[in-house]
Amino acid sequence: MGMTMTQKILAAHAGLDKVEVGQLIQANLDLVLGNDITSPVAIKEFNKAGFTEVFDKSKVAIVPDHFTPNKDIKSAEQCRFIREFAYDKDIENYFEVGEMGIEHALIPEKGLVVPGDVVIGADSHTCTYGALGAFSTGIGSTDMAAGMATGQAWFRVPAAIKFVLTGKPSEWVSGKDIILHIIGLIGVDGALYKSMEFVGDGLQYLSMDDRFTMANMAIEAGAKNGIFLVDEKTLEYVKAHSTKEYVIYEPDEDAEYHQVIEIDLASIRPTVSFPHLPDNTRTIDEVGDIKIDQVVIGSCTNGRISDLRAAAEILKGRKVAKGVRTIIFPATQNIYLQALREGLIEIFIEAGAIVSTPTCGPCLGGHMGILAKGERAVATTNRNFVGRMGHEESEVYLASPAVAAASALTGKISNPEEVA
Repeated sequence: MGMTMTQKILAAHAGLDKVEVGQLIQANLDLVLGNDITSPVAIKEFNKAGFTEVFDKSKVAIVPDHFTPNKDIKSAEQCRFIREFAYDKDIENYFEVGEMGIEHALIPEKGLVVPGDVVIGADSHTCTYGALGAFSTGIGSTDMAAGMATGQAWFRVPAAIKFVLTGKPSEWVSGKDIILHIIGLIGVDGALYKSMEFVGDGLQYLSMDDRFTMANMAIEAGAKNGIFLVDEKTLEYVKAHSTKEYVIYEPDEDAEYHQVIEIDLASIRPTVSFPHLPDNTRTIDEVGDIKIDQVVIGSCTNGRISDLRAAAEILKGRKVAKGVRTIIFPATQNIYLQALREGLIEIFIEAGAIVSTPTCGPCLGGHMGILAKGERAVATTNRNFVGRMGHEESEVYLASPAVAAASALTGKISNPEEVA
């Protein structure tokens, strides 16, 4: 029996000819990632274990992005702690305010992940990099400490679900709508500790930004990782951003899958995830009359340039509804600068939105957009758990940038087809 993309990558990094589902392996790592919340714990474990040097100064990345710019004294102390560690260990990929970004947008932009890599990150949405044909997964801070020291990690080889994408999505359907549709279909535990592998003719219609969004939210279906077949769009992105060598792994024709699911992209409607789980989805035609208090456009899921362009197309020349706080977060400094040069920032400000420096901010209820009791937000973020963005009696509705922008204009969850 052949191997899936994920199995081939893990086998190669474990120095094995073949691996099987459930097998425990020790694999070499191409990148170990942490942020301002998880890195302090990892560093303390690193020091407690007696390690003095990281395994490779170019293969560790630390990005303070969750509570930065520092929201309070505690976050300032956390950032100082990891900053001193990064400087002391000569870590090459330490990115702070002024050059930083939301980690899962910044790392691909910096070219630190390429096809065929194995990446671990002390953040659950590290699975984002599967869009590049890499095996990338979230781990705990203790595993981050061990990875920084040894350059290796233990894995149990996951089974895989094959998603065969066909058809062409309609104008206002993006990667966010597709992954919300899939999560709604299989549930938040539908891919538990499995690899979600995306293939099919429909890939040609998905931009890299679409793919980053979909891989990012694989964890919301319980997946170990999400991974896309490498194609011309992938290679175009890699050549523009990286000088690293890469290896393309394709699934064998006789690879064994736990399940095969066909998705007709042409049939998918703009989709919204209702509180308080990502799989509580409804199409835009089923949402009803849901008034909102806040709109958040950004995050590691939807803060890239195509996301900002979609929002700007809808907001241009219009005003957000009175009483709707509309907050926009470009995911990196480069994306912010590109949006500025394209005139998108001007469109947002003239529409009555505010534009923030790159930060995770409100996504995790950190800062820059906390919800009060009873308030509702439409957000392009990835989680809508109880209290995720503030008060435990607030509500978060997950949607695409297009739906979020349309909703900002009307003051209720709205169809971009009817507003644009």
